[in-house]
Amino acid sequence: MRIAIIGTRGIPNQYGGFEQFAEYLATGLQQKGFEVTVYNPEFHSFREHFFEGVKIVRKWSPEKQIGASANFIYDYLCLKDAIRKKFDIIYEAGYGTNSISHLFLNFGSSAIVTNMDGLEWKRAKWGPMTRWLTKYFEKLAVKTSHNLIADNTGIQKYLFEQYQANSHMIPYGAEIPEKVDDSLINQYSLQPAGYFLLIARLEPENNVEMIIDGYLRSDKKWPLICVGGMQTKHFKYLNQKIGNEKMVHFVGGIYKKEVLDALRKNALAYFHGHSVGGTNPSLLEAMAAGSFIAAHNNDFNRGVLEANALYFSDSDQVTTIINEVERLRNESFASFSRSNLDIISNKYSWEHIIQQYIDLFNKIYYANSRQNQK
Repeated sequence: MRIAIIGTRGIPNQYGGFEQFAEYLATGLQQKGFEVTVYNPEFHSFREHFFEGVKIVRKWSPEKQIGASANFIYDYLCLKDAIRKKFDIIYEAGYGTNSISHLFLNFGSSAIVTNMDGLEWKRAKWGPMTRWLTKYFEKLAVKTSHNLIADNTGIQKYLFEQYQANSHMIPYGAEIPEKVDDSLINQYSLQPAGYFLLIARLEPENNVEMIIDGYLRSDKKWPLICVGGMQTKHFKYLNQKIGNEKMVHFVGGIYKKEVLDALRKNALAYFHGHSVGGTNPSLLEAMAAGSFIAAHNNDFNRGVLEANALYFSDSDQVTTIINEVERLRNESFASFSRSNLDIISNKYSWEHIIQQYIDLFNKIYYANSRQNQK
């Protein structure tokens, strides 16, 4: 079976959640005997033709010239090429700039499988027109894709209630590290249990400002380390807002898993502010690393963490968590960590997730083969 993965900024991951997911999914399927191709933008720094057995196809993207709107062009070129090459399954990571291409292309014999991601139209960074368009793209993806993936029961419920659309619930995965090199935090001049950690794209919907505001009103006994790319407008806003504050440190994007594992494991507490996505990869990896987690209080995060985290809904609650973190950690850390590791092992291991995709793709492939023979 030939599978194409499109809709990401390519592998190996140098950007974010979908890219990380695409890397694990592609290599996991390849190891199971599938022929997998991932589409990368031509500006991706990885220049080889194969990554761990996965074929890499590069397509032009004018993102450096015109910004995020370039993804419409890039996604169209990727989908057009994948259809032309008659892949059995074309897996779309997200619908935001993919689904409009569905109006202009004949899918031929390929089955289009779209991961519906989160409620993209709710993202705070979008204006009214962009939100309307994103909601339209969501509806278009639902109507034109052959199969839909929901990575969270909340997303699955939303798709059915909003569109009466059935979807396959397959979450992201995570890998419990066999060994963590604690010395990797030394490069940031950090001590174990001596800092707070936040890892996110620095965008409004990830509640980074809420967490920072809460931190700034706390006793600030330990620094707050913020990991995330610093190219966004929201980062510039946050950086100006904190001014000369010495206890908040933006360290940029980090994509080496061993470094992230060390930072997560050794943090006094890990703050997770994501609010509009489904199952967030960074949250799963924090659970897998044994982090003491404080998460934004929403159905998506509660659906993953259950009762094994602290929750906050505003900056005042962030302040309270920070000021009382030692007592809270002493009371709950051991039980939270143990339960989260069990959740990862039983529900979110990559082996389990890959097998769910294999079962689904086989089902789609054989159904599609019978349909094409008619």
